[in-house]
Amino acid sequence: MLTVDRAPSFKTVLIASGLVLTVSMGIRHGFGFWLQPISQAHGWTRETYSLAQALQNLLWGAFGPFAGMAADRFGTARVVLLGALLYAAGLLWMAMVDQPTVYVIGVGILLGGALACSSFGAVTGIVGRVAPESRRSWAFGISGAAGSFGQFALMPIEQQLISTSGWQGALYILSAAVLLLMVPLALQLREPPPQKSGGPQQSIAEAIREAFSHRPFQLLVAGYFVCGFQLMFIGVHMPSYLKDKGLLDPTVAVMALALIGLFNIFGSYYAGKLGGRFPKRYLLSTIYFTRAVLITLFLLAPLTSWSVYIFAAGMGLLWLSTVPLTNGVVAGIFGVRYLSMLSGFVFFSHQVGSFLGVWLGGYLFTLQGSYNTVWLITVGLGLFAALINLPINEKPIARAQPATA
Repeated sequence: MLTVDRAPSFKTVLIASGLVLTVSMGIRHGFGFWLQPISQAHGWTRETYSLAQALQNLLWGAFGPFAGMAADRFGTARVVLLGALLYAAGLLWMAMVDQPTVYVIGVGILLGGALACSSFGAVTGIVGRVAPESRRSWAFGISGAAGSFGQFALMPIEQQLISTSGWQGALYILSAAVLLLMVPLALQLREPPPQKSGGPQQSIAEAIREAFSHRPFQLLVAGYFVCGFQLMFIGVHMPSYLKDKGLLDPTVAVMALALIGLFNIFGSYYAGKLGGRFPKRYLLSTIYFTRAVLITLFLLAPLTSWSVYIFAAGMGLLWLSTVPLTNGVVAGIFGVRYLSMLSGFVFFSHQVGSFLGVWLGGYLFTLQGSYNTVWLITVGLGLFAALINLPINEKPIARAQPATA
């Protein structure tokens, strides 16, 4: 049995879910290190590997609502266990398959499904249900910080594994590590007993219709698209961009991505903390606007290792700071009963943006020989997201009360 009747400890769930996110997100953020080794080993253009990563992100989002439904219905532990198995299989697929079409499809399905079952969408519901309402935004911030810590801690390890064991050996080692670490952690994610409420219970279909007909939810979905586009373009293409610009030392890219992870620990934590004190829509708008400004300054400034480090630190503060705020808005408006599922729908929009950010980066580089156009798109989208988050109404949705006899 993966669940028991006894209420789970808030501390236990928060630690276990945080460590799951550390492993899942930490490995995922390092996929950019394999772009050039795999492309060179198989004689592919960058577009092939970019397409595989883009499909992975798209399917991560597409599978997200279903993983959320399963977590809400059957428990988070079972979903995370499935995610661990898919993750290990996906890493082995990356190491063993050299036929482009088969590689792209397999990586997309296996790793997309793995991340849907082991990242924020899957664990958001249990964190929201276990955390006291007064500490919910803070708990979401802790979860975001855990994912960021994984990026900071595991990305240098991934780069070192590639250097010492080769790109294939590194994938074999990570595949085994996923199973050894995530399976025991999943067993700690016990669901709290369901809370009974008066009146008829809302069905899944009713919850979906209610959310998508609500204007604030629509704006939140549109804004999260921008977040995905920006993050995945930078995360996957930054190492190659720096190398193309003459910063050939691979430690610059490793340090930059590690700094993003380090500073995002603080960014995610304090975003969640501030979300409990100030309107979350204003915080989201500020984050997107600041990203646009920071990217603009990075493009205009002379490119040096220190300009890269400063940019990475600034982006790190803003990287996943949208996650606790976005999940907090969803929980505040609709409650926590279907939080994993609704967060999955919002995250699907994020992953559509991720797909376009990763794929468009590779496509336009192949077409134009530079990333300049995609950088400009990220700036424009940041300004767009800053504007559409401002009118979001965070008040709980008013539901009709059942008639009494």
